[in-house]
Amino acid sequence: MFIREEHVMSQKASSITSLISAFARAYHVEHDEPLIFNDFAARELITSQELADIGKNMTQGIHFFHPDADRTFGGQSDRMLKWITQVQLAPITLSRAAYSEQVILQETALGLKQVVILGAGMDTFAVRHPELEDTLEVFEVDLPSTQQLKRERLHQAKLVIPRNLHFVPMDFTRDKVSVDWTDAAGLDKVKTLFTLLGVSYYLSKSDISRLMYHIFTEMPAGSSIVLDYADEHLFQEKGQYHRVEHMVKMAEMGGEPMQSCFTYKEMEQLMENAGLLIYEHLTPGDIQHRYFRDRTDHLSAFETIHFIHAVKK
Repeated sequence: MFIREEHVMSQKASSITSLISAFARAYHVEHDEPLIFNDFAARELITSQELADIGKNMTQGIHFFHPDADRTFGGQSDRMLKWITQVQLAPITLSRAAYSEQVILQETALGLKQVVILGAGMDTFAVRHPELEDTLEVFEVDLPSTQQLKRERLHQAKLVIPRNLHFVPMDFTRDKVSVDWTDAAGLDKVKTLFTLLGVSYYLSKSDISRLMYHIFTEMPAGSSIVLDYADEHLFQEKGQYHRVEHMVKMAEMGGEPMQSCFTYKEMEQLMENAGLLIYEHLTPGDIQHRYFRDRTDHLSAFETIHFIHAVKK
């Protein structure tokens, strides 16, 4: 079975994380210019109350992120929220979404028929690309509770679930993923692109290796994955405004501590063990140049975070 019994807190935490990510994408569309990633549908998946609550919680916690906030922002909550969102919440979310979407669209133009979004949360790709409804099947894998919340939000926003969007209820971070999981999920054995974003940090290296092996075992050559990962400096690097340190501390405080970071050689070996070759690797410097260069606000590439597109041989 894909669905396993989860603790309520685990389900709640997953949904909250998904909503905060959607908040960051929605805030970006409404307040930032130029756009790194135009997720115009994200706002539809958050209620006005949640939008207000997330913003309030962030500004009330400003001193955790910026000890001198009172003097810097003069008590102006809108300035505080913009700073927290641009410095801490949005950079990884926006850039990895932009990169992932770029790869999906490139691969689709080359004949890709199937994409699997692992840990989809409040992803809006299928909703924003109705032109792909007849050419690309989209499978979203996540906790049943998160998927139920998303279905409710789509309904409330009067957004029709596209015919090509399929929900696969599964906790792939905890359940044993068997080699026949593709059949249970309804996947075809065709060239497939997987995305694994915002997940690798929270899994052990052995779990990531096992997951990579099993998701690709039944997939043909040319199938690939887009993922982000933390490099070997994750637990030593403080980052701009200590934001890397804050990210690690927040994960631990939230009960889901970050577990894994990799040298490039380690990541290369992990891919090799799963039968994949790294096709493209973006370092923090590459990400800065591609998505954040020439900006005059606080948005910038997150230290220690890399993106990879790896392809099955």
